[in-house]
Amino acid sequence: MIAGIIIGVIVVVVLIFFITGYNGFVRLRNNVEEAFSTMDVYMKKRYDLIPNLVETVKGYAKHEKETLAAVMSARNAIKSAGTDEERLQAENHLTQTLGHLFAVAEAYPDLKANQNFLNLQNQLTSIEDDIANSRKYYNGCVKQYNTKREMFPSNIIAGLFHFEKKPLYEIDETERQNVNVSFE
Repeated sequence: MIAGIIIGVIVVVVLIFFITGYNGFVRLRNNVEEAFSTMDVYMKKRYDLIPNLVETVKGYAKHEKETLAAVMSARNAIKSAGTDEERLQAENHLTQTLGHLFAVAEAYPDLKANQNFLNLQNQLTSIEDDIANSRKYYNGCVKQYNTKREMFPSNIIAGLFHFEKKPLYEIDETERQNVNVSFE
């Protein structure tokens, strides 16, 4: 009789462990997906703003076709990205090419003074700040999820129910390099 009660209590405790562990993973996975979605909304706003910015720059910098083409190519690469990781890499590349676009704009005083360009640049700067904040939030959610996924004993539940590791948002190696500033 006592052995049956002890076995019953052990089964209930193990069952509660699995239920709460599974539900915890579901909550964390949903937080990661929500964080990615938030980041995606800001990236979509940037994505939609880029053609206007490129068209404005085109009028002033006709011979900067390579830079403009690179920005549009980076923008289009986002559309063709299949996985979240590919999408994050494409977004990194777009951020880098936008930096080149603003460097080109610096060479054209009339463009820098154009009200439309300034408005677009301010909007893009604001969106970039929002993207940076949403990336921090996303990485925080991923860190929480991945940590729980790797720690014992929750790693048992993660393995049983196939909770896969989520990618962190990381910058490209080229963005880690120092920026060359020249006052010639």
